[in-house]
Amino acid sequence: MKVLFIGGTGLISSACSELIVARGHELFLLNRSASTKYSIPKGATLLKGDAHVDASHLSGLLSGHRFDAVVDFIAFTANDIERDINLFRGKTDQFVFISSASAYQKPPKNYLITEETPLENPFWQYSRDKIACENRLMEAYRDEDFPVTIIRPSLTYGPSQIPILGASWQHPWTIVDRIRGGKKIIVPGDGTSLWVMTWNADFAKGLVGLLGNKNAIGEAFHITSDEVLTWNQIFLELYAALGIESNLIHIPSDLIVACDPEKIGTLIGDKINSVVFDNSKIKRFVPDFKCEVTWAEGVRRSIKWFEEDASRRTIDDEMNTMWDKIIAGYERTFP
Repeated sequence: MKVLFIGGTGLISSACSELIVARGHELFLLNRSASTKYSIPKGATLLKGDAHVDASHLSGLLSGHRFDAVVDFIAFTANDIERDINLFRGKTDQFVFISSASAYQKPPKNYLITEETPLENPFWQYSRDKIACENRLMEAYRDEDFPVTIIRPSLTYGPSQIPILGASWQHPWTIVDRIRGGKKIIVPGDGTSLWVMTWNADFAKGLVGLLGNKNAIGEAFHITSDEVLTWNQIFLELYAALGIESNLIHIPSDLIVACDPEKIGTLIGDKINSVVFDNSKIKRFVPDFKCEVTWAEGVRRSIKWFEEDASRRTIDDEMNTMWDKIIAGYERTFP
């Protein structure tokens, strides 16, 4: 297959890029820079351009190309999707949009999530924008047979991420630094809600397995691990990986959001809800899809990745200050 990834060097997409090349497909990456955290796989072709800036430049870059599949990892708004429809109408046999499982109904009426679960999230603009993207693509599918497939990842991580609830996404080492410094770590709520963590290379097997599958056109899929853990278990496994006794403090999510309003989406609109994904559909379409990396294994791989290079171990001072403030306020009320 001849495949184009818009993005292709991010946390999720890098694993998909590596697998595409390993399986012998021809991969093009539309990316604004050759210098990224994850390197461009050997054998892939870089088309240098910014998908969010200059549509006319993109048209020139893509002139003369037709792709068996196009995957957009970095579309976040309906305007991004309108650009994609115009760019790839008649130029691909399959257009894959990376949406988000946070688009599913929050709070969920049923903890078991299928692809038929309603899309509705009043708490997070990011999720509502993804829903708008899906709606526009399905309209194009119905009206003009635009060949869309929708993918909804949940909390997917890889070597460069330690995806602890409420911690810094841009500076993941911050929470390890806090733990090693003996500081308390906040668990939002009572830590008993259920969640799923998916290693990026496991996710890639599901996504790449759908490319070129004509039966996947007009369909939506989530692709996640079947390992279900409470947030308490997730936090405690991080401590175990570091060989340090736990020092957790449980604080109500509403209080955290009151102190840090930006967290309303990722907490109230997503991760404090108990969510378990039924992966029956992706397994029917991709029979060899199986998640093999457990959280216990994945978190140790991530820690090792950070420890290999000191430049990776950046600290989010703003997050530290906010967590210290929240903890101090909570302990004044509940000493």
